[in-house]
Amino acid sequence: MRRAQGLAVEDRPPGRAAARRPQEVPPPRPAPRRRRSWALLRWAIILTVWGLVVLGAAVAWFARDLPRPAEALDAARRPGLTLLDRSGHIVATFGDVVGEPLRLSEMPKYLPEAAVAIEDRRFWTNWGVDIPGMIRAALADLLAGHIVEGGSTITQQVAKNLFLSNARTVKRKIQELLLTLWLDHSFTKREILEIWLNRVYLGSGAWGMDAAARLYFGVSARHVSLWQAAVLAGLPQAPSRINPRADPEAAAARGREVLAAMVQTGAITAAQAQAAAAQIHFPPPQANGARWFADWAAQQAQAVLPPDADAAVVTTLDPRLQAAAERSLAAILDGPGKAEGVGQGAVVVLDAATGAVRAMVGGAGDPAGGFNRAVAARRQPGSCFKPFVWLAALEHGMRPDDRVLDAPIHIGSWSPADFEPGYRGEITLTQALADSVNTAAVRLLLRAGGPRAVAAIAHRLGIADALPNAPSLALGTGNVGLLEMSAAYAAFFNGGRRVTPVGLETATADGRRVALARSAMPRVIDPDLAAMMVRMMLAVVRDGTGRAAAVPGRAVAGKTGTTQDYRDAWFIGAVNGTVIGVWLGNDDDRPMRGVMGGGLPALVFRGVAEAVR
Repeated sequence: MRRAQGLAVEDRPPGRAAARRPQEVPPPRPAPRRRRSWALLRWAIILTVWGLVVLGAAVAWFARDLPRPAEALDAARRPGLTLLDRSGHIVATFGDVVGEPLRLSEMPKYLPEAAVAIEDRRFWTNWGVDIPGMIRAALADLLAGHIVEGGSTITQQVAKNLFLSNARTVKRKIQELLLTLWLDHSFTKREILEIWLNRVYLGSGAWGMDAAARLYFGVSARHVSLWQAAVLAGLPQAPSRINPRADPEAAAARGREVLAAMVQTGAITAAQAQAAAAQIHFPPPQANGARWFADWAAQQAQAVLPPDADAAVVTTLDPRLQAAAERSLAAILDGPGKAEGVGQGAVVVLDAATGAVRAMVGGAGDPAGGFNRAVAARRQPGSCFKPFVWLAALEHGMRPDDRVLDAPIHIGSWSPADFEPGYRGEITLTQALADSVNTAAVRLLLRAGGPRAVAAIAHRLGIADALPNAPSLALGTGNVGLLEMSAAYAAFFNGGRRVTPVGLETATADGRRVALARSAMPRVIDPDLAAMMVRMMLAVVRDGTGRAAAVPGRAVAGKTGTTQDYRDAWFIGAVNGTVIGVWLGNDDDRPMRGVMGGGLPALVFRGVAEAVR
């Protein structure tokens, strides 16, 4: 043990130990405030690093499914189809309709100024996000209890509309912010504003200022007036609700708001705003009946236009004749037709020389997605079919002044009767057609080779439907369509050539002209025989069952048609080379109360014929 060898350390005398080694003094402890500062700095650095890591991870997570901005600027969309009438006014649009992409330098100065004034006043100075504007909008919404003001900048709208959905989620808002910052960094302010002006949705299927200007005002965005620019700039707030087609009054009120905003930004003076506001007006909305024609013409266009291309088609539609057809049919259906149990009707107007359809009304009621009776319905034509029988008789050597017997006839157990009582014996073909004599029609059918021969003539002139192989065909017992019957009649009035109904005149796709194939117009009637048919149908209107269709001072030719129990009533005829076909009846085949082709249908015809020049 150490004690056995000498004194223990504790037992050494104090004096000797102090003499050998100086006493050790502990280092001074750091001040408490300094220690806290170093700890805070250390934790700040740690938290900053981890915050950057978390932020980077969050950005990476939110950005993992973002679209590539460069590709999204050319994102796919539905190709647009614009149909115009013969005068160049828009009839209907389909798909996403876009106009010509314009630079700011190609637009009137006040158009972009109007957009900035109402949508994003600090557009030229913000970083793509307007914090004061967002706070102001949030306060306004909070005070109102609902959304009354938006806080999105033009750059944010570009990011949202071009790249993202309208879903109101945190993820989408963060992605919108990321894309907004990318846009503000990657494009100049002028480029962003151009993108917005050319891509913003403005209602009625129109994307961009140029498309909307053409749709609502009939001019390019290059040529809009101040008040028109104000109306266009105000539409993004609620494009489907306040556009000039949906609500002209709301569109005008919004335009005045934009003009006031432009005064506040100094873009225009108060006097200019007042003058422009006084000029705001919209033409009366077009009758939507042209939609019957538009849907039919669009089907023709889609068959010949290249896919995935924006197209504009000038159609054969004559707006004046379309309005006359709509007006004349509505006057009958809403007036005397209602009293006589007529629930529906259809009208077709076409050029006899070319088959160009000038007007089409497919029925009463909303045409959007409706059943087009002018095209799709198949009904018995009654005596409107008789001209094919008379043509067959002419082709077998008979002439208008030759005579045919009006007397009882029996074929098996079937015996046709005339509407008018009594028989007149021998009468001319002209008189028999004018008075629509049934017994004479059956005799002529048999003399001309029977129902198969007459059906062959009808098919040769353009009737596509199967026809019955029975003597009753002479009285129009086969089902046919109004459009094809009217087109078949055209051969009588154009010198004997068959026409195919057509609704397209010219077309462009992505700015390039598209060649439209024209159907052949083969001669199907000898011109002399066609002239004889016209003379006999003139007698129908002058002296026979079609007198109600006569237009003073005009040569009107045509034929009436009435089916059994008054289920269908027709009049098809022509004036000045224009064929007009009319059908009245009921969708459920319910009989009308004594309505015949020479009555209400002839009156509809006359109302349209009076508008033909």
